[in-house]
Amino acid sequence: MGRFTNPRDLYFGEGARHEVKNFKGERAMIVTGGGSMRRGGFLDELEADLREAGMDVDIIEGVESDPSVETVMKGAEAMAAFKPDWIVAIGGGSPIDAAKAMWIKYEYPETTFEDMCIVFGLPKLRTKAKFCAISSTSGTATEVTAFSIITNYQAGIKYPIADFEITPDVAIVDPEITYTMPAKLCAHTGMDALTHAIEAYVSTAASAYTDANALYAMREIVEWLPKSYTGDKEARKHMHDAQCIAGIAFSSGLLGIVHSMAHKTGAAFSGGHIIHGCANAMYLGKVIQFNAKDDRARARYAYIASEVFHLDGETEEELVQALVQMIRDLNDKINIPQGIKNYGQAGVIAETSIIDEKEFFDKAPQVAVNAIADACTGSNPRQPTPEEMEQLLKCVYFDLPVEF
Repeated sequence: MGRFTNPRDLYFGEGARHEVKNFKGERAMIVTGGGSMRRGGFLDELEADLREAGMDVDIIEGVESDPSVETVMKGAEAMAAFKPDWIVAIGGGSPIDAAKAMWIKYEYPETTFEDMCIVFGLPKLRTKAKFCAISSTSGTATEVTAFSIITNYQAGIKYPIADFEITPDVAIVDPEITYTMPAKLCAHTGMDALTHAIEAYVSTAASAYTDANALYAMREIVEWLPKSYTGDKEARKHMHDAQCIAGIAFSSGLLGIVHSMAHKTGAAFSGGHIIHGCANAMYLGKVIQFNAKDDRARARYAYIASEVFHLDGETEEELVQALVQMIRDLNDKINIPQGIKNYGQAGVIAETSIIDEKEFFDKAPQVAVNAIADACTGSNPRQPTPEEMEQLLKCVYFDLPVEF
């Protein structure tokens, strides 16, 4: 039996963020990130709208990129003191993901982080609060998904929390919030969204319900992402909707080892973080080459190439390679490195990587094991061995073709 789960309500379009004026409740806790929502005036607007709805409001600010277990636990303590019946997260994927985990701990104070990480093992939520997510970036789609990514910095590992219980009650997709998004963030989150759509389409959990969303999203993203990267507002509108639709696809259709590798390489190295969306962009073509050894996956990649993007190729193998090249060309257009060997600060192209080669390969065996254990691996169309995962890591570092 399959399952297709979305938020109960999704509001979209310019000005949709003001829908919170119609929420019914007594206390709302806002969770947000490092300051862009306050600088843009969106945080003050949100607080005013919630107060207009008759609620007392408190705010958790300063959630970091790649939120930590510690941030989650501190936020849950603040929620326990304030006792909100609405949690409203606004910003990029990090504050929304952190708020989801805080929500779990707030509803069930005895829950440990290890408990949260049991895949589809959460108790029933909404015993204390409902959850609204307002996304400011066009990529993670966490406003509609059953996932949250939290980093254990002591272990150097990002852990996905996966359960339909943390699918928000309300998602708000307002493109006005994205108009000032920096180009680099636009590039990384956009490639994250494309990865969501393509992985969901070849996932072993894909269905007719997720396929429809995945195919539409990937077409829109490839058309509009380069224009969105330049700051075009019409393109930003299309991208904000498309990334959300990709999220609807992968929340029920699940993902694959592009995300497994991105989760487990992201915080593993002393030179710096590998930004999640940039990691997906660098890894996606390699994983397509790896997965294309599977007959079903190869046929699906070929369908994407021929029917969605109208690429040239006489055989499935040729179409797969055309799809990989299209992704490489897209990375070039939006200034994303093709391999970790050229990964600089903030994900820019550099002659010398911030990720030391020796450290990368010293840690590769354990990173490979961690990636295979990631929640996203189980729905990948081809299951890698630890040795194959190590080879994939070599390919994504040196930008080598995958031929095994």
